[in-house]
Amino acid sequence: QVQLVESGGGLVQAGGSLRLSCAASGFAFNAYTMAWFRQAPGKEREFVAHISWSGGTIVYADSVKGRFTVSRDNVKKLLYLQMSSLKPEDTAVYYCAASYSTVRPMGIRSSYDYWGQGTQVTVSS
Repeated sequence: QVQLVESGGGLVQAGGSLRLSCAASGFAFNAYTMAWFRQAPGKEREFVAHISWSGGTIVYADSVKGRFTVSRDNVKKLLYLQMSSLKPEDTAVYYCAASYSTVRPMGIRSSYDYWGQGTQVTVSS
């Protein structure tokens, strides 16, 4: 049974930091591209960052570049998102996702095969 379980969300003041984790099970984690997406109230789910199976390719959305860092531990089957200099506009539910494809564009929702349930991040001003 495939599972992606996010944790680490919470309430933080603007300028603060949070570290999200995503625990994977039930599939070959080290063969999948992993990603973080987020969805704010009333908005579409949007791409945040993705990391290739080896960690050798990492791409960020322009809105988080320089503030967020994505990483993975293939032994522990964990995906991370270190978020710094948080802004109120970062408030959203954050989702991790997994894709087995090597040809689909990794910045769109439909490229991903598995999704977690999400963790809420709220940044107060």
